[in-house]
Amino acid sequence: MTGKLYFEDFAAGDTMSYGSRIVTREEILAFAAEYDPQPMHLDDAAAEASLLGGLSASGWHTCSILMRMIADGFVLNSSGMGAGGIDEVKWLRPVRPGDVLSVRHTVLEARSSKTKPDRGFVRFRFEMTNAKGEVVLEQTNSIIFGRRNPGEAA
Repeated sequence: MTGKLYFEDFAAGDTMSYGSRIVTREEILAFAAEYDPQPMHLDDAAAEASLLGGLSASGWHTCSILMRMIADGFVLNSSGMGAGGIDEVKWLRPVRPGDVLSVRHTVLEARSSKTKPDRGFVRFRFEMTNAKGEVVLEQTNSIIFGRRNPGEAA
């Protein structure tokens, strides 16, 4: 990626892949202890007996990792102005210690703001995958981006 990204740089159907991050046992335990202290995220025996079948990252931990990867992948080098929320998030597979995660996003839609000509909304589907290529998390949401030339017609 070269140069700062603006609203005009996103079109429906565009895809981008980024990141490669190893999830450690220590971070799974630390996040769970602080924010999601359910036994399947803290204790091997309880995790083995759970529907997850072994120690796994909290879904909220996985969402936090996704946010960091999105930020590093493109948002910090953009005119991003934030987001109004998440439309949908799905935790499709457990994230285990040692998993190597990557992200792929697809632009679903890009539309100019009707009331604020200096910005537009880009709706994405983010897919976080493990090293086997399995989707572990899917998230859909819009991000607000500034326009490159806000005075020009949309």
